Parts: sequence; structure tokens; C-alpha cells
Amino acid sequence: MNGILDGLLRAVSDWNGKFTGAFNIRENGQCAGRQSTPNIRIESKSDKPGLDIRIRPGTKGETVSIPACVTHGGVDDLVYNDFFVGEGAEVTIVAGCGVHTDSGEMARHNGVHRFFLAKGARVTYLEKHVGAGKGAGVRSIDPVTEMFLEEDAVMTMDTSQIGGVDRSVRKTSATLAAGAKLHIHERILTEGEQRAHTEFEVRMNGAGSGTDLISRSVARGNSRQSYRSVLIGNAPCTGHSECDAIIADHGAVDAAPELSANDGDAALIHEAAIGKIAGEQILKLQTLGLTEQEAEAKIIEGFLR
Repeated sequence: MNGILDGLLRAVSDWNGKFTGAFNIRENGQCAGRQSTPNIRIESKSDKPGLDIRIRPGTKGETVSIPACVTHGGVDDLVYNDFFVGEGAEVTIVAGCGVHTDSGEMARHNGVHRFFLAKGARVTYLEKHVGAGKGAGVRSIDPVTEMFLEEDAVMTMDTSQIGGVDRSVRKTSATLAAGAKLHIHERILTEGEQRAHTEFEVRMNGAGSGTDLISRSVARGNSRQSYRSVLIGNAPCTGHSECDAIIADHGAVDAAPELSANDGDAALIHEAAIGKIAGEQILKLQTLGLTEQEAEAKIIEGFLR
């Protein structure tokens, strides 16, 4: 394994020289390693690039890792991965992505992930995106995530893009049946001339379903971010959307939360706040011996945690 791939794997997944449990490593559009377990089967699709990951009903405590890495410029990778999670299963899925270029050529990864959670299944989905390399080529990551939750299924999605990604369009959608719950925590940092666009759309179709969506973002330099979330309540349900952003230097953020209640017992709330770091926060940390730059970095670190 080359050093670039090793570094990307460590940054975006639970790689420490090896994986435990089921895994598939994708490098520049090709499989660089795979392992299934008795309860988690990973197979290549027959009609397009990607995987079918099937998790047996009742599986508990297992992890499946499917990192995808682009290690040089001139690669435009597209993959389709489908996860079929059996009734009552409780698993963790790690699906990080790293792109690297030392040339003037673009390095891009676009992953389309679909999750089908059977009744009572519980999934923790961890997704980290990073860009690396010293080349002038654009580092682009454009993830698409689609989730379909049957009755009483629960999905927790922790997604982050912290540094190095020049262009990203992130699209996430979900459909929830009765009693299903979706929790999403997103963190994004952009710098320089970077651009990031995020879209969420969640349809709560079943009684007792619920969504909690929290986005934290920081736009520094001349970077720009845009955010749009749509919560749709088609049954008695609860939905909460929160978007908080910090702008620094000449950064810019657009936020557009939307709610659509189509049932008298749909309780939907949205919050959005955009602003700069408060001067008193900087001064307080400076009294503890930090420089202004160190104080700002500490505040941003805590905000994105």
C-alpha cells in the first residue's frame, strides 16, 4: 500500500493498518481489498460500479468499512453502493472518502449510497471527507445519500468535511415510516476559494416518525457555502432543523431552511443563525495566554465538534 492511500485511509476511516470486520477499500475506481463476515456480505454489482452490502437480520455490534480514495489527479470516480440492513440489526457503517492530487488535474469522487433499513434496524453511519495534496487541480467530492427507513428503524448519520475539499455538492434524502427516527449531525469547514453546497430533504410519512438535523459550518477566506433543508411532515411527527454558521475573513453562507406540514399533528421547527466569532470570546481566551489566531482556532474547533 502506498503512503498516500495509507494517509487518506487513516484520515477518513477507522484504519490503523488493518480493518476488523467486513470492509471494502476502493482506490481510484478499483477494489484494493475486501472481506465479508458471516453476517455481512459484500458483493460487486453486476450492472454498474459499486457494491451490494447485505446485513443479516439480528446482527449486533459489527462494523462495515467502505472507504473510497482517489490518490492522484485525472481520476473521476463514480460508485453506487446499496446497503440492505435486516430486521433488528444494529451496526456501524464507516464510509469515508479522500481525494489527493499533486498535479494540475482534478481528483473527484462521487458516491451514491442508498440505505434500506428493515423494521427495527439501527444504523450508525460515519462519513468523513478530506482533500489533500499540493497540486493546483480541483479536489471534488459529491456524495449522494438516500435513506429508506421502515417501521421503528433508527439511523444516526455523522458527516464531516473538514479541510482540503475545493468543491462539493452534498445531497441527502430520507423517507421515514411509522416510528422511524433520523438523526443527522453535519460539520463543514471551507477556506480559500472553496465552495460547498448542502441539500437535505426528509419525508416523514408515518405516525410517530421524527427527524433531528443539526448543521455546523465555518466559512473562512473567500470561501462560500450554501445550505438548504426541507422537512416534510405527512403524518403526526416531529421534525427539527438547525443550521448554525460562522463566517470569517470574506467568507459567505446562504441558509434556506424549509418546512412543509401536511398533517395537523406534524410539529416542525427550524432554526438558522449566521454570524462572526464574538470579540469577547477572543479576548477571554487571549487573557489565558492564547494569541488571536490560536483563540480563533480553538473557538472553531469547539464549534465544529
